[in-house]
Amino acid sequence: MKVLIADKFEKSGLEGLKAAGCNVIFEPDLKDDALTAALKSQDPSVLVVRSTKVTSEMIKASDGLALILRAGAGYNTIDVEAASARGVAVANCPGKNAVAVAELAMGLMLALDRRIADNTAELRAGNWNKKEYSKAPGLKGRTLGVVGVGEIGKAVIARARAFEMDVVAWSRSLTPEAAEAMDVRYARSVAEVAEQCDVMSLHVAAAAETKNLINAQVLSKMKAGAYLINTSRADVVDYDALANAIKEKNLRVGLDVYPNEPSSGTDSFKPAILAAGGVVYGTHHIGASTDQAQEAIAAEAVRVVSTFNATGQVLNCVNIEMHSDADCQIVVRHYDKVGVLAYVLDRLREVQINVQEMSNTIYKGSKAAVATMRLDKEPPAKTIADLVAKKEDIIQVQVKSIN
Repeated sequence: MKVLIADKFEKSGLEGLKAAGCNVIFEPDLKDDALTAALKSQDPSVLVVRSTKVTSEMIKASDGLALILRAGAGYNTIDVEAASARGVAVANCPGKNAVAVAELAMGLMLALDRRIADNTAELRAGNWNKKEYSKAPGLKGRTLGVVGVGEIGKAVIARARAFEMDVVAWSRSLTPEAAEAMDVRYARSVAEVAEQCDVMSLHVAAAAETKNLINAQVLSKMKAGAYLINTSRADVVDYDALANAIKEKNLRVGLDVYPNEPSSGTDSFKPAILAAGGVVYGTHHIGASTDQAQEAIAAEAVRVVSTFNATGQVLNCVNIEMHSDADCQIVVRHYDKVGVLAYVLDRLREVQINVQEMSNTIYKGSKAAVATMRLDKEPPAKTIADLVAKKEDIIQVQVKSIN
């Protein structure tokens, strides 16, 4: 199986894919038109990327492309809708960078509290200003608001405990019972977190439901002088509203993500938010960029690709339709012979019935099997009668509504 890696990737991962029998093409600098051309000429089964954007045109360029793997957690740089329309699986490597991102979030909190970047800049400029920088609130006993309690959010909470911080949390899936089990205070909304916290740290994925989750209304609830940390995705925050809140509420802000980031590793880039005044610190979208995290991600990428190569199963798939529009289920118990399933599918095609989900289980001895199909509508009585009548091939047919 041919695997095109169009981004940086660990040596251990390259070796692991080759050991799994993959034909690996490693071109980490492929971007934009060059990547589209490579997909067309190389026609790989698998494309592996990190921050590289994967567009609809790229996906259409390769007829053989079956899997796009994001070597990381977030996959908002991949056109998932276009992949789904062509039956291309999209998978990721969730949770493997949690510790790395949590460490950066804590680093930004400390940097904001002690104004470490400004301290360093003054010293490099030849200025001794202990009078200004010896003032800091400190983190002990302050309230950390965690928005999103997935693997990264949980890792941040664990580290905040070591700093003796109180924690209030909100997540779409968080319940009061789960919050109690995690020993954090439960918030019913993001606005409630904003009202209670001294530091807010964001750890939600980019999605339609989280776009501008931190908006002017939420920011208006934050305490004057509070800190905001965003190591998740830029779409989660309304950056224009944030710029206003920095001025109006003297918020201190630590960012690792920005709107319209460059797609390359080096480029000219001046995020507007850094000119908002006050204490605003930024890093270069490096949350997951530790050696430990990248080795863990590479190992998971090898597991996903090698499993796909061996079995066709896509681990961590993010674009499977969890609930199809099927109205009917048909179970065909049949002899394991050539052409039996083709006969069943032909009868369904004749009456314009679409199979939306299908599985076929072979029993020991390979004498018989059971095919389960979910259909977009119930077959006519005559179609079922035709199947039942083929007794030399079909043992039993069961039909039931699933609505």
